[in-house]
Order: sequence, then structure tokens, then C-alpha cells
Amino acid sequence: MSKQKPGIPKGTRDFGPEEVAKRNYIIDIIRHTYALYGYQPLETPVMENLSTLMGKYGEEGDKLLFKILNSGDFLKDADAQLLADKQSNKVLTSLSEKGLRYDLTVPFARYVVMHQNEITFPFKRYQIQPVWRADRPQKGRYREFYQCDADVIGSNSLLLDAEMVMMIADVFTKLGLRVTIRLNNRKVLDGLNEYIGETEKNVALITAIDKLDKIGADGVQNELREKGFSEEQIEKTLHILNISGNTSQKMQSLEKLFTGEQGKKGISEIQELFSKIAHVASSTIQVAFDLTLARGLSYYTGTIYEVVSNDVQMGSILGGGRYDDLTGIFGLPNMSGVGISFGLDRIYDVLTELNRFPASASTHTQVLFVAFDADAESAALQYAQQLREMDIRCEIYPDLQAKTAKKFKYADDKQIPYCAIIGSNELVEQKVMLKNMQSGEQELLSIEEVIQQLTGRSGFVDLSE
Repeated sequence: MSKQKPGIPKGTRDFGPEEVAKRNYIIDIIRHTYALYGYQPLETPVMENLSTLMGKYGEEGDKLLFKILNSGDFLKDADAQLLADKQSNKVLTSLSEKGLRYDLTVPFARYVVMHQNEITFPFKRYQIQPVWRADRPQKGRYREFYQCDADVIGSNSLLLDAEMVMMIADVFTKLGLRVTIRLNNRKVLDGLNEYIGETEKNVALITAIDKLDKIGADGVQNELREKGFSEEQIEKTLHILNISGNTSQKMQSLEKLFTGEQGKKGISEIQELFSKIAHVASSTIQVAFDLTLARGLSYYTGTIYEVVSNDVQMGSILGGGRYDDLTGIFGLPNMSGVGISFGLDRIYDVLTELNRFPASASTHTQVLFVAFDADAESAALQYAQQLREMDIRCEIYPDLQAKTAKKFKYADDKQIPYCAIIGSNELVEQKVMLKNMQSGEQELLSIEEVIQQLTGRSGFVDLSE
């Protein structure tokens, strides 16, 4: 039997040590920023009951859920006739009770409802975990990817919406990326429905607008025609989406056109939000009111967020929005919340393409101890512990019998900048020969001097105590 060549599913990736270190660099910046604003960590299971997930992301989102077959004989409760007729959607409920989470927001809402008596509201949480979507893999779009979410639930204050923009700006400033924060409000889109005289097809209109970047204006027109919108309604829709100018000018144009309650409320909320974030824009962070921003998820009801890189064509690298009653579907009504989600994988790809990762993002070993006999190895064990006490990353080459060239090659291959060589002479003097692997220079130093050279401080740790 021939051996099968190993592989991984399309839309997933392996990450080696260097890549994981760089991803952790991004995560640490996001996590630290969230904590600065009072958000607390939370984790939820990889899988959720399908009843928790289905119907929360709209028709398009439901199609992208990964379903998990029931354990054991998953066909035992299936309807034989439905199976024979290949009615997969109808037979699904008897075959699968669980699914992989599509995002972190719905599991968060489920958590809030289940633990409402233990939570202090408004409840601020952040969550950094992988999610899965049965999407078609392409550049910047994966079937398994990490989201870095922050949500606050239990208040409808626009101060919290503004804080989201501030956190976004803080993170991307620390990452050294030039981005545009695009903002809109679902009530403005509801006002568009009022303006064209069509309140029954709200979801269809938003779904079509959300595809504008992908299918263009002609594609949106065709989809709206297929959904039953009249030519006059389509013309009015495109007129609104094509309004140009700065934020103030766009507001003024909408105020003249929108007469419905929802539209007016949406304009008011956008104006208040922009007044609170007037200080956020900078040379690297642009903030724009974007009438074409829709965000396809059906649970958004207020502010919606999206961030794109100004230097790399990558699609959105952050999304989010306000939801007024997401927990209501789980039995806890009138619990407003707002949240954002950084797309770790896309941010990683942007930083990689721009070569913006600092050297500190890598966690290479700093010192490799090279011992030539058993006594030297014992000394290396003690010296290595002293270095680690001072937060210096180090390791000991494990094979005493290996040739010296092989040991140095190991250091070069792992990009270890220093080798601490210990032989009989070094043992007598209780020192190490510190070799700079880039320049080739060597210097006989005590372990205290090695610590001082690598950290700029002295720090003898007496292990005999």
C-alpha cells in the first residue's frame, strides 16, 4: 500500500515558530489595548449547538456554517425518504446537532444570557479565538481564522461606540499601519428603505449593498431587480450611495432627503459619534463616513465599523457594529451592545507584505551554550538558569559529541546571535567565551558580564541559596 501524502484542508494554514511569534506580537498589542479600556478576557467552546448559530447571520451566513455530524450512528434517526430524495437541508437537523462557531459575537450573547446573574453590566469582554466558515478560499479569506473581539453589552450609550473607534486607532497606530476606519449606521440604511418607499425588503437591500465592493454597481442593480425592486427604487438607492463630499456635506445631503423616523435617528447618531471622535484622525488613521458600508450580518442595528489598509489590497481587516437586541433571541430582551473584531490573519498578511514586523516580534533564542564535556554541561545548566532568571532566552546544545561546526551551524540556522562556549579553560576561570555569531568576535566574560552585556544591567542570581 502506497503512503498517502499528508496535507491540510483548503482554507487552513500551518504556522511555524517564526509565524506564531509574529501573530502573538499582533495579539499582544490588541489584548493590551483592550485591557487599557477595561475589557476582560473570555473564552467559549469551539462548537455550539446549531440551534444557537442558525438564523443569526442571515441566509448567506447560514450557508457558511460548518456542521458536525452526530457521534455514533448519525443516520439512525434520519428520515429515509428525505435521504432517498437527497433533501439535505431538511434532513440536516436529524444528522447534526452542533456546528463550529461562525464568529465570537453570537457565542458571547449566549454566554451573557446563561450567566446574566453573575455579570456586572455594562459587561466588557474581549475574546481572541479561532472561528470557521465554509467559504471559498482566496487571498485574505480563509476557512479557519482568528478573530480578536471586544464587545460591551448592557448600555446604548454612543460613548461606547466612540471608544471602539479609539481602540481601533490605538491598535493600528501601535502596529504602524495606515488605515481608513469606515463608519455608517444601520438606521441610515433603514432611512434609505424609507426614502425609496420599501420597508418590507430591508434585509434584501442591505445584502445587495454589502456586495457593492465585490460585484460593482451593475451587479447591485441586477440583484435588486431580481429581488423585486422597481427601477425607480434602484435609481434612488444608487443616488444615495453616490452622495459625495466630507462627513458634514454627506449629512446635509441626507437631512434634505430623509424624512422618515429611522433615517433621521441614524443621521443624529452618526453626527453625535463623529463629534466624540473628532480627535482620532491622524496622519496614519483616516476616519470616513461611508454610505455604502452595510456589513451583511443581520443583527446589527446601529453604528457599523469596517477598517481597510491604505497600502495593501486585502479587503476589510476589522468589522463590527451595534446590536440592540442580540440577546433577545436567547430570552434576554432589551440588552443593547456594540462590538468590533480585528481580523488577525489579514492583519498578519498586511504586515508581512509591507515588511512592518519589528525585530522584537521574533522570539529567537538569544544565547546558545556550547559545552565540550560533562563538567562544562553542568556549568552550562547553572549559567542558563541564571540567564533565564534575567529573562534572557537561552538553550544548551544537547549533543556533547557533535562536531563544533555542527553546533555553530545550529545557531546560525536558528538565527541565534550569541554562542556561550564552555571548555576546560573557561571552567577553570568560571567564565564563558561569548561569540558574536554575526561578526565572529569572541570575548571571555563572566556570566554576570554576559547578563550585563545582553540586558544593560547587572544581575547575579546566586543559585546556591
